[in-house]
Amino acid sequence: MKKALALALALATALSLTACGGGAKTPAASGSGSTANNGGGSASIVLKVAHVEAEDRSTHKALLEFEKEVEEKSDGRIDVQIYPNAELGGDEELCEAVAMGTIQMALPSTSVLTSYNEEIGVLDMPYLFKDSQSAFDALDGDLGSQISEWIAGNGFVSLGYTYNGPRCTTNSVHPISTPADLAGLKIRVMSSPVFIRMYEVLGANPTPMSFSEVFTGLQQNVIDGQESPLSTIDSSSFAEVQKYLSLTGHFWTNECLLINEKLWESLPEEWQTILQEEVDACETRIREKNIQSDEDLVAKLESEGMEVNEVDKSAFAEKLQPLYDEWEGKVIGSDLMNAYREYSGY
Repeated sequence: MKKALALALALATALSLTACGGGAKTPAASGSGSTANNGGGSASIVLKVAHVEAEDRSTHKALLEFEKEVEEKSDGRIDVQIYPNAELGGDEELCEAVAMGTIQMALPSTSVLTSYNEEIGVLDMPYLFKDSQSAFDALDGDLGSQISEWIAGNGFVSLGYTYNGPRCTTNSVHPISTPADLAGLKIRVMSSPVFIRMYEVLGANPTPMSFSEVFTGLQQNVIDGQESPLSTIDSSSFAEVQKYLSLTGHFWTNECLLINEKLWESLPEEWQTILQEEVDACETRIREKNIQSDEDLVAKLESEGMEVNEVDKSAFAEKLQPLYDEWEGKVIGSDLMNAYREYSGY
């Protein structure tokens, strides 16, 4: 299902003229990309790049390096401005804003792009990839190319895919090494049919709950455990109320760097080359930084008293076969399922 988005205002709001002087940044009007001329015939442009992650996260730090490199290589003609912490909206709002041209670039989760094409939901399948390298190979290969085709035509284009780590499971009952260990456990999940169905198939009791209530719910034994990325487990201090950290890695968090389609097509080839090269470099930095960050977080959580264990992921993937069959028949089709199997390793 593709979502039709109005694009008529994109150029009007994305390319407004303004003065430009020296190497100092000139803030664009709210929501607008802007071009300028310094009097010598050299145009410039402001690119607002928005994302939802905190400033201390590896993703934001890598984007700051992207900003620096793009501005240096363009001799200041491309002015990159990074907006973290959902300052300009959540992932869904950022996609809409890029499509409209009110901001120029964003780094949303690929999950929200299913509202434009539900087949992109293949990236939300549990145990989609065996490891990070399998994920990178897929997103840099045929699977990523196919997803980019589905993304195009909605007011934006994809310049690349980043990695934000796997989701893991914590609880206070016992370590989870096999699907049988989940039997009967009340696990907090997001209010997502995919998450709920996955834990149902695995034999747990999935319990949707507002994230703001999770810590208290764990503390008071309203729920036995929860699932989230390692960075969330750390920042939410779940080590204070959870004993066991099982590296289930059941979902991979992928993000997509989007740019307004009409703006991209209007840029000089030289600028397109600079941006694509630096997106590729930024993509690599984010992947490397987040992999290292995950390793550091596991060690940190272990030092705080959590018992950490690996799991037999192939056993989980096998147990989830009924879910894959459901998706193949109702959502993604056999061709995409075969592409998935090429990279999954299970």
